[in-house]
Amino acid sequence: MPHSTPALTPNQQPHSIWRGVHQTLSKDTTGGALLLAATIIALILANSPLADIYNSVREFSFGPESLHLNLSIGAWAADGLLAVFFFVVGLELKEEFVAGKLRDPRSAVVPIAAALGGVIVPALIFALINLRAGPGALDGWAIPAATDIAFAVAVIAVVGRSLPPALRTFLLTLAVVDDLLAITIIAVFYTAGIQILPLLLALLPLALFAVLVQRGVRRWWILIPLGIAVWALVHASGIHATVAGVLLGFMVPVIAKGPAQVQVGTDAKGEPLVEGLAAHFADRWAVFSTAVAVPVFAFFSAGVTVGGFSGLAESLQNSIALGIIGGLVLGKAIGIAGATFLLTRLPGISIDASLKWIDIIGLAFVAGIGFTVSLLVGELSYDPASSASNHMKVGVIVGSLISAAVGAVILFVRNRHYSTLAGTVS
Repeated sequence: MPHSTPALTPNQQPHSIWRGVHQTLSKDTTGGALLLAATIIALILANSPLADIYNSVREFSFGPESLHLNLSIGAWAADGLLAVFFFVVGLELKEEFVAGKLRDPRSAVVPIAAALGGVIVPALIFALINLRAGPGALDGWAIPAATDIAFAVAVIAVVGRSLPPALRTFLLTLAVVDDLLAITIIAVFYTAGIQILPLLLALLPLALFAVLVQRGVRRWWILIPLGIAVWALVHASGIHATVAGVLLGFMVPVIAKGPAQVQVGTDAKGEPLVEGLAAHFADRWAVFSTAVAVPVFAFFSAGVTVGGFSGLAESLQNSIALGIIGGLVLGKAIGIAGATFLLTRLPGISIDASLKWIDIIGLAFVAGIGFTVSLLVGELSYDPASSASNHMKVGVIVGSLISAAVGAVILFVRNRHYSTLAGTVS
């Protein structure tokens, strides 16, 4: 007899629908797909008869000038929506430092070193290629230093279902450290001038936010206005507003104890299962970050007018684009694999026994997918209306695509190898 499913009651249906949407948006592949779709649509619009409309929408400004918030839609996406993305990053960073891989330096030392190599070498390659370029070209030295965790994890999710779990853990730890380094670079090197008063004032709502979440407060109508106040004051101080997202994420407690915990179900014995507020908030806000914040940012940032094949060829001959491509494709691969190799020459340090060096090389290429943070750093480096900005976007897109393709091919072949081994063992 065919299996019949009981009809959902009106009270059950919305919850079940939301749960299905939440599960779909929580998948690694979904984030990458939405990001890719937003990028493709932006590129099509920017190179079509609708380019003027697209550009006018992106440059349309609104917001209170008195609060330094009369921003274009593109700036709202970069400064505002990406703050949500970095809030989730901050939550994940704190979880890793308190209860994850980064808590034990001995287990995290290899991916940490790999992340450092993956930041330093791409920056050096970009600097070498642009050493004799025009004035301001070197401002983008940090563009190829970033790894887009959403795209990178999505690639592994698509082509690497049989890869050792240690490879994904290595990538996630590397990407978390990479995010921390990127945040630090943005805060230190891409802040023109700091206004002390707004920065000091930002500490007040930040401290109140911290006290409330430590006491287990989860009411959105209290926490979101405080978060917006922190964001607005940090933005007014001259520090890039996405840093506010990270600071807010760091305030949320990780350990589930006292009021700072959420029941998520029960175990086989009927005992309650709880999680800390950091995991709870990350689970909730990651959906908005994946489905809205990052794709909308990509939509308004990736729309570069290429100008046909001749325009693309011209951009690919520019030192800024070449520096970014060289940094993302070669710099990441050399920096990550090289740092890992050098560190594991030391006594007592090695990669996970389930991994081979070809796996690390494939992962290193995948980590060359810069995209989201690379575009953000690029927008901070060059005037959005300049040709350098267009060359930057071409470099980020092409470099990320090449890195994704090379890494995906290597890991696809390795995935077949591990899948064959698993079939042989079984």
